[in-house]
Amino acid sequence: MAENDAEREPQPIDEEAAWAAIVAGYGEEPTDPAGTKPFKSVEDLALLEDDVNETPEAAPKPDKPEKPALGSSVVFAPGVGGPRDFSVAEPKDDDLDDSDEGHFVPPDPELPEADVTAKFAWLAVVGGPVLLLLAVLLGWEMTWWLTVLGVGGFLGGFATLVARMKHDDEDGDDPGRGAVV
Repeated sequence: MAENDAEREPQPIDEEAAWAAIVAGYGEEPTDPAGTKPFKSVEDLALLEDDVNETPEAAPKPDKPEKPALGSSVVFAPGVGGPRDFSVAEPKDDDLDDSDEGHFVPPDPELPEADVTAKFAWLAVVGGPVLLLLAVLLGWEMTWWLTVLGVGGFLGGFATLVARMKHDDEDGDDPGRGAVV
C-alpha cells in the first residue's frame, strides 16, 4: 500500500478555481435532499398538523404522501406532548381489592429517654460555643468567667459524653469481632 502511494504523483489543485466556486455559491442555500420536508416557521411549530407551511415552487407536491425514510428522527415541537410527558394516574381507594395489601406506614421509632446528666452535657457542648459566638457578635467584654464558662462548658460536656459511652467489652458472651472456631 505504501509503495502505491509513493509511485503516485500528487495532483495539482487549482486553488483559483476552488475559490471562484466558493465565491460564486456564496449566499445560496443548498437544496434539500430528496424525500425531506422543509422546516416549519417558528410561529407554526406548536401546530399539530403534519403538513409544512410552504413547499418550494421547484418541487411539485406528490399525489400520495411519502413514508418517512428509515432512520429518520422524530421531532416534537414545543407544546406538543412527547414520550416523556406521560404521568401515572394517582391511585384511588376504589382501585384496591382484598388481594392488595395497601400502603404500609411504619410507626415512628421510640427514642430512648435521656437522663439529666446527658441533657446537661449536650447543653454544655452546644451552649459553650454559642455563648462565645454571641459574646463576639454582640461586642461583650471577654471576661475570665465568660471564657471559662464557654470553653470549660464545651470541654466538660464533651468529656462527660465520651465517658458515658457504652463500651463493646461489657458483654462477656460476645467473643469479639473475629470468627469463633
